[in-house]
Amino acid sequence: MTEGSRLVVLEMTRIEATHLAGLVGQFVELLEDDVEGARTDDPAVARLVPPAYADDEEAAREFRSLTEDDLLSRRAADAHAVLSSLGPEITDEDADLSMATVTDVITIPLDPDGVRSWLRTLAAVRLVLASRLGIADDDDHSDDDPRFGIYDWLGFRLDGLVRAATEY
Repeated sequence: MTEGSRLVVLEMTRIEATHLAGLVGQFVELLEDDVEGARTDDPAVARLVPPAYADDEEAAREFRSLTEDDLLSRRAADAHAVLSSLGPEITDEDADLSMATVTDVITIPLDPDGVRSWLRTLAAVRLVLASRLGIADDDDHSDDDPRFGIYDWLGFRLDGLVRAATEY
């Protein structure tokens, strides 16, 4: 960490962190399957690499073919950084959730690079969920529909992290 840079400290319950690790782990699988040549027409992956040229389909396709693998690899690296910062006790698939309670809070210190990895990962996972839920704009989302709970929780976490990162 450089002199003058500060840590952002996240707090969340162990059960939230465990569920987040599961979501981020699934996100990594989606990215790594795609990067390894199993290219699909998955709209969620496409949403992560939007066209660079909205009015020129051929130029957009060429740009995407040149940049997509690198972009998805960087997204996977960010997601791995998030998983690493959650700690092995959280990301371990054999973690005993029966020991976790709503009040069991963990703290996650993040340096500026960690904050950026978290911001990019939470936003990307939220984009994937939006694609899966059919959310293209605010009209496609209902606060009363329980299917949007995780999407909303990620938005809450993302908003909190943005606020904490911009306060210093």
